[in-house]
Amino acid sequence: MIGKERIEGLLSEYGCDALFISSRPNVFYLSRFVSTNAYIILTREERIFITDGRYYEGAKSKLKDWSVVLLKGPLKYTINSLLRERGVKRVVYEKERVTCSMLEGLKMKGSGVEWIGIENPFKYVRSLKSKEEIDVIREAVKKTDAVYKRLIDTIGENMREKDVRRRIVDEFLGEGAEGESFPAIVAFGPNSAIPHWTTSDTPIGKGPLLIDMGMVWKGYCSDFTRTIYIGNPDDEFKKVYTIVRDAHLKAIEKVKEGVKVGDVDRVAREYIDKKGYGEFFIHSTGHGIGVEIHEYPRVYYKGKDAKDVLKEGMVFTIEPGIYLPGKFGVRLENIVVVEKDGAEVMSSVPLDLVVL
Repeated sequence: MIGKERIEGLLSEYGCDALFISSRPNVFYLSRFVSTNAYIILTREERIFITDGRYYEGAKSKLKDWSVVLLKGPLKYTINSLLRERGVKRVVYEKERVTCSMLEGLKMKGSGVEWIGIENPFKYVRSLKSKEEIDVIREAVKKTDAVYKRLIDTIGENMREKDVRRRIVDEFLGEGAEGESFPAIVAFGPNSAIPHWTTSDTPIGKGPLLIDMGMVWKGYCSDFTRTIYIGNPDDEFKKVYTIVRDAHLKAIEKVKEGVKVGDVDRVAREYIDKKGYGEFFIHSTGHGIGVEIHEYPRVYYKGKDAKDVLKEGMVFTIEPGIYLPGKFGVRLENIVVVEKDGAEVMSSVPLDLVVL
């Protein structure tokens, strides 16, 4: 949970009296309480958790250091009453998470409260994981590794992509996960050349099989990709696989505190380009991960995150890929933690090509 000192820092940074949180990921991040209908108000003196009768008793039992408020009527009356009682005049809300109709309701006439929209106000706070958060993600990765190792022992011809995904889901639940962190991608043959392929009824035969999967464990996500081959891989596939693997390793070697985010992407991208496949690397090298599958930073040489500097405790994916339309694609993905002098790779699964 975020500490009082950090809350005060955010309030000062945004020049407000309170923060109003409505998105499920941030509500969970701040409270570690799972609810489909909950809101948070943070002031310098108090942490307020608002929820309905389905969750009220559970929240009161778990959130001992919070003021837990029962949501009885329309949200706007409850929120404005709480703000008025505490003398709040300026409130920051999550600009990208609050709908126009919701905001219109919250801005009650005569309330005297100014509502200020900030895009992703907890972006930087959430990017620096605590030891406890890193341990949870590490557990999720370990369990995902275990599922993958069992999975490849069961894959063969005469299966469909959906059959493999069904096993992934079943294995995740068997590991105690809350579910998938995203719908697993199982892409055989030419389908693997489509980075976000939707797992289908395509039968699996001899050829490349890309598996991209992740679980939710204690509220945190894992994300893992390997590309394997069923049968005897040809020289072109082996060449592309080796290039992606080496680009992956070069990106990991670049990771350490003080390096610019964009430079991690650049080293992988330039290597793939040098090998003649630059036009076929069509996405970023990685993305932050935590209570959501995609978080800050986006590991890409372009965009608003590119010049930001890596800090110890950041957690993100490294996942370069090459996609040859109509033929095949190769992607290899691991989660890394930024350390002062390098990166911890969480997965223990080797990057060597697996041939079944």
